Amino acid sequence: MADTLRQPEPVRLSFGRGAKGSGVTRVERLVMHPTIKDQLLAQLKKRLGCGGAVKDGVLEFQGDHRAKLEQELLALGYKVKRL
Repeated sequence: MADTLRQPEPVRLSFGRGAKGSGVTRVERLVMHPTIKDQLLAQLKKRLGCGGAVKDGVLEFQGDHRAKLEQELLALGYKVKRL
């Protein structure tokens, strides 16, 4: 699914916590068509067993899933930079 020619820089993997809740893991700078982002989101949500959404082109997952997401994205051929 990953196309290294179309992904000029590593995807950014970060975690943020709001005022309350378990926080959100974000995958930013993915260069792909929005429908493919939705498919990737669905696939990763199923693998992680969590909820999530695409907001402003950024994949967001409920909870702290940085380690598992990094493994999944590397397996798909993406370079990952954790923030």
